[in-house]
Amino acid sequence: MKRFLRALFNATLAPLLALVLIFEEWGWEPLSRLIGRLARLPLWARMEAFIAGLPPYAALVLYLVPIVLLLPIKLLALYWINAGHVALGLAVVMLAKIMGTAIAARLFTLTHPALMRLPWFARFYGRWKPWKDALMAQIKASAPWRTTKSMVRRVRQWIRNILPKR
Repeated sequence: MKRFLRALFNATLAPLLALVLIFEEWGWEPLSRLIGRLARLPLWARMEAFIAGLPPYAALVLYLVPIVLLLPIKLLALYWINAGHVALGLAVVMLAKIMGTAIAARLFTLTHPALMRLPWFARFYGRWKPWKDALMAQIKASAPWRTTKSMVRRVRQWIRNILPKR
């Protein structure tokens, strides 16, 4: 039974999860750094210091807040898509995904030490991270990934060549 469930997961949910992970992997670090730049502001820096000092369960609740707050926005976007406002709905979904990733990435950076003090979280994360890293390594070794990465590199180079030098 366990083998069957694993095969079912790998055949159905793993590809969907891979798509989400690709987006998260692409945006996690840069978006976290972008939000982290706000720490130059004194009030923001104090808020981040407060968040970093939270006890484990408070950190967990805070980490889950953006997920809970963005859910109604994403549902509204799906309603708009269903109502025929496809462009608006897709734009809202994408904006919510980008903002959610940015906030979640920064909050995870700040709360990670506290979260790792929760034994069940540390155990889950200890299994999740190697699995995710192995899946991402598999994706990055694939021909479509390498081709896309090469195309993006060429487009960036082309843009650098046409932009005026500073």
